[in-house]
Amino acid sequence: MPGGAVVFGTTDTSRIEAPVTLKTYFMCVFAAFGGIFFGYDTGWMGGVLGMPYFIQIYTHKPYPDDPRAAHIPSDFALPAWEKSLMTSILSAGTFFGALIAGDIADMVGRRPTIIMGCVVFCLGCILEIAPEDVLAVFVIGRLVAGAGVGFISAIIILYMSEIAPKKVRGALVSGYQFCITIGILVANCVVYATQDRLDTGSYRIPIGVQFSWAIILGTGLLFLPESPRFWANKGDIEKATVALARVRDQPRDSDYVQDELAEIIANLEFEKANTPQLSYVGSWLACFKGSLFDGSSNIRRTLVGTGLQCAQQFTGINFIFYFGTSFFQTLGTISNPFLIALITTLVNVVSTPISFYIIERFGRRRILLIGGSLMVVCQFIVAIVGTAAPHAQTPGGNPSAVKVEIAFICMNIASFATTWGPAAWVVVGEMFPLPIRSRGVGMSTASNWFWNCIIGVITPYFVSTDELDLGPKVFFIWGSTAALSVTFAYFFVSETKGLSLEQVDQMLRETTPRTSSTWRPHTTWAAESGKVEKVVEDKAS
Repeated sequence: MPGGAVVFGTTDTSRIEAPVTLKTYFMCVFAAFGGIFFGYDTGWMGGVLGMPYFIQIYTHKPYPDDPRAAHIPSDFALPAWEKSLMTSILSAGTFFGALIAGDIADMVGRRPTIIMGCVVFCLGCILEIAPEDVLAVFVIGRLVAGAGVGFISAIIILYMSEIAPKKVRGALVSGYQFCITIGILVANCVVYATQDRLDTGSYRIPIGVQFSWAIILGTGLLFLPESPRFWANKGDIEKATVALARVRDQPRDSDYVQDELAEIIANLEFEKANTPQLSYVGSWLACFKGSLFDGSSNIRRTLVGTGLQCAQQFTGINFIFYFGTSFFQTLGTISNPFLIALITTLVNVVSTPISFYIIERFGRRRILLIGGSLMVVCQFIVAIVGTAAPHAQTPGGNPSAVKVEIAFICMNIASFATTWGPAAWVVVGEMFPLPIRSRGVGMSTASNWFWNCIIGVITPYFVSTDELDLGPKVFFIWGSTAALSVTFAYFFVSETKGLSLEQVDQMLRETTPRTSSTWRPHTTWAAESGKVEKVVEDKAS
C-alpha cells in the first residue's frame, strides 16, 4: 500500500485496541450531536402543522372564535395533501442526500462530507424561512434541507462507528439516538412557546433555531481527526497512523496503535481481494455481490442494513412525533394537545439513556426482539381501548379511555427509545466491510428516510377527519407492522456486541443470526495474513 511500510500486528485478540480514554469519549459524544438535526426537524414540523397562523396563511380560512392552538376546532386544519407534502418532502431530499453522501465520504473524507451537509442544510432553512404563503418555495426549502440532513445522518453514523472503541461503541453510537430525542424535545419546547403567535414568528422562530445546530456541528468538526479507516482505505498508512493515534489518545508508535492499524489493513486487504474495485458502477454493484443465504455476503449485509432501517420506521414511532399533535386534537378530551405531545417527547428523552447500558449489557439483537415485542403489545392495547371502550371515539365521551391510550403510547415510546431507536443505528454502523461501508451505511440511511417519506405521505390520509379518519384504529396497522419488524430482526440480525468492526466480519462468516451471540474471537486478521513478525521479535528479545 502507498503511504508507508508494512505494519505488523498481534495474535492476541484482546490487544487489538487501546484502552478507552476520556478524549475518545468526548470526540464521539460531540459527533453524536448530529442527531439534533434529525430530531429537531421531526419535532418542529409536527407542531407547526397545528399552529393557527400557519394554518391560516396556507388555507386562508378565517380564524375561529378562540384562535389559541389548544382550542382550534378539528375542521380548522391543513388539508391532508398539504400535510403530506410538507412532511414527506424533507424525507425525499434526505433519501437522495444519504445516497450521494457515501460517494462523497469515500472521495473527500467523513468530516468534510458532514460539514458540507451543514452548509446545504442552512441553505434549505433560508428557503423555508423566506417565503410567506408561497408553498412551492417552502417545499423546495424542505427538499434542500433534507439533502443536508441526509449527508449528516448517514456519515455521522459511519464516522462514529469507525472511531468509537469496541467496548463502548454501542453506547456511544446510541448517543446519536439520544441527540435525536433531545432535538425533538427542544423543538417541542420552542413550538410550545410560539404556538399562539399570530405572526410569522410562530413558525420562523422554530425553523431559525436550526441554524445554531449547523454552526456548532460544522465548526466543531474542524477540530476533530478524520477517520483512520478512511485513510487506510485510501492507502495512506502515515495519515491513518496519525488519525488513529489521535482518536485512541496514544503515541504514534504505541503497540496499541500499530496492532489495531495492522488489523484494519489486514482485513481491508482481504475484503478488497474478494471485492475488486473495477469501476464506479462496479463498486456500487459490489454492494449486491454474493448469495442471500451467505450471512457474510455483501448483498446479505445490504439487505439487513436497508431492511432494518425500514423495520425501524414501521414500528410506527414517527407517526407519534410527526402527527401526534394532530392526532391528540382529534381525540377531543385533551385540553392541550401540544402539552401532551411535549410530555411524550420528554418520555422519549428520559428513556433513551437506559439504552447506553442495556445495549452493551444485553446486546443489540436481544433488545431489538424484546423492545419490539413490547411495542406490539402497547400499540394493540391503544387500538383496542380506543375502538372498543364505550364512547371512546366521541370527543369528550370517555376521558378514562383516552388516559389509558396516552399511557400506553408513552410506554410504546419508552420501549422504542431504549431498544429499536438506538440499536438499529448501531447495527447498521457495524455490519459493513470497509470497501463498501460508506455506501452500505448510506443506502441503509436512505432506506430509513425513504420509508419515513412513505409514512409521511400516507399517514395524514389515515387520520385526517376529511379522509379515512381512523383515529385510534390506526394503531392496529402500526402494531401489525411492528410485529413484522420483530420477525425480521429474529431471522436476520446478528449479535455484534463487544466486537471490533473487523471481528464482526469474522463472526458473520462463521455463524448465523441465531447462533451469533455465542461467538467469540479466536484469531486476528493480522495472524491469518502472516503479519505478526513484530510481536514474535519483541517476545524473543
